Formats: sequence, structure tokens, C-alpha cells
Amino acid sequence: MAEGRGGDCNSDIAVRPIRKVLLISAGATGNVVCSWGRGEDGQLGLGDAEDRFSPTQVSALDGQEIVSLTCGADHTTAYSEALKQVYSWGWGDFGRLGHGNSSDLFTPQPIKALHGVCIKQIACGDSHCLAVTMEGEVQSWGRNQNGQLGLGTTEDSLVPRKIEAFKGIPVKMVAAGAEHTAAVTEDGELYGWGWGRYGNLGLGDRNDRLVPEKVSANVGEKMFIVACGWRHTICVSSSGALYTYGWSKYGQLGHGDFEDHLFPHKVQALHESFTSQISGGWRHTMALTSDGKLYGWGWNKVWFLNAVILSYKLVKIIQSGPSLGALLDLSYSILIALFPLWFFCLWHVPFVASLQPALFDYSDKAFVFVLVYLLSWCLVLHHEQFGQVGVDDNCDHCSPVQVTFPHDQKVILLSCGWRHTLAVTERQNVFSWGRGTNGQLGHGESVDRYVPRIIEVLSVDGSSGQQIGSSTFDPSTAEKSWVSPTERYAVVPDENVPRQTVIPERGTGNDVNVPENDENDYLDVSPIVTDCFRTIKNSKFLHEVAVLITKVAQICHRTLRKSSFMSSAKEK
Repeated sequence: MAEGRGGDCNSDIAVRPIRKVLLISAGATGNVVCSWGRGEDGQLGLGDAEDRFSPTQVSALDGQEIVSLTCGADHTTAYSEALKQVYSWGWGDFGRLGHGNSSDLFTPQPIKALHGVCIKQIACGDSHCLAVTMEGEVQSWGRNQNGQLGLGTTEDSLVPRKIEAFKGIPVKMVAAGAEHTAAVTEDGELYGWGWGRYGNLGLGDRNDRLVPEKVSANVGEKMFIVACGWRHTICVSSSGALYTYGWSKYGQLGHGDFEDHLFPHKVQALHESFTSQISGGWRHTMALTSDGKLYGWGWNKVWFLNAVILSYKLVKIIQSGPSLGALLDLSYSILIALFPLWFFCLWHVPFVASLQPALFDYSDKAFVFVLVYLLSWCLVLHHEQFGQVGVDDNCDHCSPVQVTFPHDQKVILLSCGWRHTLAVTERQNVFSWGRGTNGQLGHGESVDRYVPRIIEVLSVDGSSGQQIGSSTFDPSTAEKSWVSPTERYAVVPDENVPRQTVIPERGTGNDVNVPENDENDYLDVSPIVTDCFRTIKNSKFLHEVAVLITKVAQICHRTLRKSSFMSSAKEK
């Protein structure tokens, strides 16, 4: 998620009892709920907006017998089987928390509409949620601009509402992507609805669906597992065959190419394996086979591919001669590649201005834009990060690649975050890898990891000198609403876990659009950039263009996150 600042959560040396992690993004009775990573919108449930670099206990859920946890992009849900209660917290826009409003919550609060309902499973997308009851009914709430709630409309819902299309059709499980949803029924039928721009509904076209529609191309097999990435969908048949469909720009479908697929398509590279678990990240996919082998594929880095694409298009223009269409295509690619950086500039102008204080007036944001434009080329050419596929590189993979673990570490649980991955092994050790800039890997640092690394404090084989951090929960402020995504959670059994007070440094408090980038990526300012900047500054035409683009970016910046248009959830 966003790369804000946070302090390391250091622990005093102490003897602790052995504890075993039971589930990640899920739970077990008699437990302690822990969270870590980015906390800007309260998604960690710790009562503040701080990042946590190590697992920290969510004190507000002590004694609630939490049995499942599900993370959305900026919010989190938990379910207590004993109390028959669903809790939610984090960013509240579009009603994604289900409390009847769009307020943010920094501590877990019960969803009143679901009190007393026996829940089988909960799924969270970017801005919407779904819950499957023990009877197989499905309730949905949150953002609905593409029909991802399955209610037959495009109106947001601030509270859970039953999907009537499944009346008489018991649902086994649901999965939520960015703006689309998939479900598998008890009879093994696969359904899709919501945003279908990339074929991610599996219905053979790119159209949206406002209500669940059966995926007919099941090649004669019943499905029993489904998962969603950002814009792609993964499912497994009763025979263990793995199918994927939807967006594949980064090879996240695993078919050896970068082509979108509008129907479920079998992943041939794993045709001899029985797939037992699947998980989808933003642009990567992970699969676990029945023999404990873990495979990953898809997006494994950032920005380098943009450099390749831009270079390729530039070469084609040089070879075939410039044309209006080719130049527009190249310009569009540049705009897409650099658009997040313009937003970064507008949020972090003091930082950018401090790089060259004598060169331009801070008040003239057009010059700030131009500087970021030039700096971004350094980023495009040199930035290489993440490694969420876990195969010791940062190259995209369009076919499954096995993730190597020590021979005695057989993986039994799997979960993908936005740009990182977690796994639990048979020896009750927790591993994480990928993006770590907000502490989402749980290693007490902000370092990306290309291969699985053990989370010491949650693992049986971890260091005995580390402790789970504790949060300070104030019941008097529990229901406070905040006007302001989630990284990952784990549930461990409660065995008188020793606690410590964790006081991290404050984060930036800034919301950065995806993909997010750390400020450190922008510190290398060469004399060439300065010379280019002076040239552009002295050009009246380029100056006017920069002013115009900057004004457009400012308007977008002011309206995107909290605009009335995007927060148009209707009170039901």
C-alpha cells in the first residue's frame, strides 16, 4: 500500500512461551489478533494512524473469540463465531465498513446489521465487502459503481444487503477483486459480476454485470475454490485443476503470455498438480499444491516494465517514421507512467522544493511539476523493488515458478497482499516476502525481500528474544469517527503472550495514490536534471503547458479521494 514513514518496533530481550500461528487473514478460537504494516486509515485497528513494522496486538478484540479476518485495500473485517458478530474498521468511504455511514474507524466496531448472523465466510475487495451465511445467503455492502455488490443497481450501500439473485442457490464462497466479484455455489457452479473490462468475470466479453451471472465455460468441471486479484480471477476445480481469466498485462494469469482471457483457461504448467490453495494480489498470483509446493507468477517489480514499453514504442517511431497516432500513443504511455508522480509532487511539494530551493519559486507549482517529470525518468530507469513472487528476482513471470523453502518447511497456508505475500509452514513458522516499505512484512524494518523470510515473533523457530507488541485501547474513544490500504493480519493462540508498549515514529499522514513510492526513490538529482529544468523554465511554451497540466492534476488531487462524486453512497 502507501509508503508512509513509521518507526521500528524494537523489543526487549525476554523469554516467551512457544506460540503457533494458526491462520493468516483467518483465525482460531482462544486467540490474539495481531496487525502490522500501513495504518494511515486506521486499518490496523490500533486506535491511531501509525504504521507498525512488527506484529502488534489489537487489544480492542481481546476476548472476542475472533475466528476469521479479512483485509480489503484500506479496511479490515473480523468475525467472532461465539458472539455471532462481524467487526469492521479502517477507511469508511462508500460505506465499505457497513455501519450506515462513510466515516473512518480506527478501532474495530460491530456491524449491527449482521449481529446474530452465523457467517461462513467474508470477502473484501478494494471498497466493497461480502458475507456468506451458513445458509448460503450472500450479503454485500460498500462501493457499487460497477455493480460489484450484485444488487442490480450501481448505487453504493452503506449497510449489508442480501443478494436476491442467489435466492434458492446456496453459495459456498465468494471472492472480491477491485471492482468485481466471483462466487462458487455448493453445487460447484461459478458466478461473476461487477466490472468486466478485462474479461475478469469469465463470461466471454468485457461488459459489466449488475447481478451474478453463471460462468458457462466451466469445461465440464465443478469448481470448489475461487479467488480474485485486482482485475483477474483464479479458480480451482474439484479435480484440482487451476483456471485463471481476466487481466494479464503482467503475466498474472500464468499462461505463458500477456494476453487477457475472457473465459476460464487452464494453467497448463500445473496440469499435473492438484492445486489446494490460491490467492491473488494486485498483479501477481500464488498457488499451493497438495504436496506443499508453492508457485508464484505475475508482476514482481515496478516501473521497469514501463521503461521497456516506452523504449519499444520510441524505437518503433524511429524505425517507421513519426505519425500522429504513434506519437499520441507514446504520449499516452508517458502520461500513464508518470501520472502517480504528479500526485506525489502535489502532496510532497515541500520535499520537492527543498531539492533546488534557489532554482524556482515554491509558489510556482508548474516548475515543481516539471522537476518531478524529469526526476521520474531517473525512477523509470533505475527503480527496482518488491519481489512478491518470492523467486529471488524482480522480473515479471508469465508462468508459474516454484518458490523455494527449506526442505523441512512445507507450506500449508497462503495469502497475498497488495505487493507482498505470506505463508505458514507445517512447522508453524510464518514467512513473508515482497514489498516491505511500511513494515507489512513484519520484520521490524522497511526492506523489500525477494525470497521468503521468517517472521521471528510469530514463528516457533523464531528468535525467543522477540515479543508481540501491544496497542493501547481506550474504550471511551472506541466509536470515534475519523475523517481522514490494509496490509496483513495474523491470529495466534492466547498463551499468556508477554506484551510490550510499542511507540513508533509518526507516519507522513499523506495519502499516496497507487502505485506508491518511497521518498528515498527521488533523492538522486543530477546536474543534468538541473540543466534541463532551466531550459524548460526559460521556455514560455513549455512553461504554459506545465501550468495547464499542473492545474488539471491539482483539480484531480482535490476531488479524487474525498469528492462527493466518489463518496456518493446513498443512505438506505
